Amino acid sequence: MPSDRPTDTPGDASASVGPSRLFFDAILHPHRSLGRGGFRTLMGVVILLNLMVAGVFAANGAWPVIPFCGLDVLVLWLAFRVNYRAARQYERVRLTEAELTVQRVHWKAPERRWRFHPHWLRVSHDERSAEGPRVTLSSHGQSVGVGAFLSPAERTAFARALDEALRAWRRPPCPPAPAG
Repeated sequence: MPSDRPTDTPGDASASVGPSRLFFDAILHPHRSLGRGGFRTLMGVVILLNLMVAGVFAANGAWPVIPFCGLDVLVLWLAFRVNYRAARQYERVRLTEAELTVQRVHWKAPERRWRFHPHWLRVSHDERSAEGPRVTLSSHGQSVGVGAFLSPAERTAFARALDEALRAWRRPPCPPAPAG
């Protein structure tokens, strides 16, 4: 995950000064185990089974049951649609010479950004939290939780990789601490 290649930071005032070293850049996505092909297969099987059940009911004269066989297919399709829309969320954690930024993009909320100076940034990984394991970035009274949708093993690996990148950032010659 960490990288030492120079990069420009688009949309940032420091981009006009010149390239900035990139120490860490991770984009975190929630895991979805059922891809589009699997979804199509699952829906095909559900529709086929519902048609068979509807046929049995129609053959026995219980035709008012038939619309309900289609209703459960519709509800299942809507549930998957909401699930796939939620999968478009992501978090990007980026550490450059100047700052660490956290960008959170969620499908039903506006994009949010947090900026921290890496000199004072603390990464805490609490494995015994009441809500489950979590990674928290904090500095100067500001904190943000990152990767809540990751598995515990993925959160641990992410916290270690970010901690290593911060240690590399702090190794000489590191950028000076800001005044204040």
